[in-house]
Amino acid sequence: MSSFADHLTHDARLVILRELSAQTDNRLNETLLTAVLDNFGHRRSREWVRVQLRYLADIGAIHITEAGSVMIAELRRGGQDHVERRIVLEGVARPSLGA
Repeated sequence: MSSFADHLTHDARLVILRELSAQTDNRLNETLLTAVLDNFGHRRSREWVRVQLRYLADIGAIHITEAGSVMIAELRRGGQDHVERRIVLEGVARPSLGA
């Protein structure tokens, strides 16, 4: 059984993927993603957000590039497939039906 902290982390990762999916070019920088997470009740540090982005990149959900000291996340097919409920990514909350 996973802890509540794991549940929150998995939910935050889903929020990141959904927000990237909502963008015209499927990209956002870490500063904007931190603000989005704040809006969904995930008030976390920049480093925590960076750790989540690295995790999502490691499982093939996103691609990360850096512009100076800022990470830019871009949604990949695996991340989009998870948002659309085509696949299940370990460590990411499942989207609810109809959302």
